[in-house]
Amino acid sequence: MSESDNSDHQQAADNADNEGQAAQPTEENPQSNLGRIEWLDLTVSDATRLRNFYKDVVGWQPQDVDMGAYADFNMTLPDSNETIAGICHAKGMNSNMPPQWLVYVRVADVQESAELCLQKGGKILDGPKRMGNSNFCVIEDPAGAVMALLSERKVNRPASANDSNEEAEENQA
Repeated sequence: MSESDNSDHQQAADNADNEGQAAQPTEENPQSNLGRIEWLDLTVSDATRLRNFYKDVVGWQPQDVDMGAYADFNMTLPDSNETIAGICHAKGMNSNMPPQWLVYVRVADVQESAELCLQKGGKILDGPKRMGNSNFCVIEDPAGAVMALLSERKVNRPASANDSNEEAEENQA
């Protein structure tokens, strides 16, 4: 997988990691972000056109995300620099994503949730794989609805077949 392919969902992972880290359970605050929607992505063939659509219709402000040969977009709230969503081209790692808003939900363990998804009649559309400091996969439920799952990357976990060689070596270290 190329570096730009691995970056397609990187903003989602970075935002989710930052939010997840801020809300890790402690004795003082036993609540966590498990089960919460942490990010939204829209993957389409013409992300530039949709970037402009949502800029005009919703008021979101676009910020380019360099993907190498093209740019995806982070969309920020109108009166702040708070990133609220991503609009991505259906290229690289995103080439098999359906043209719909994809919600990212925090789970305790992506691998376990993926296995449960299969046991309960769902499908795995992408992953599980590493994305930044997170593990990530896209699932389809038995009714056909799609969502992404994120969890904190577990250190010393055996590498999956979807990890790159570099990531596999890092996981084995």
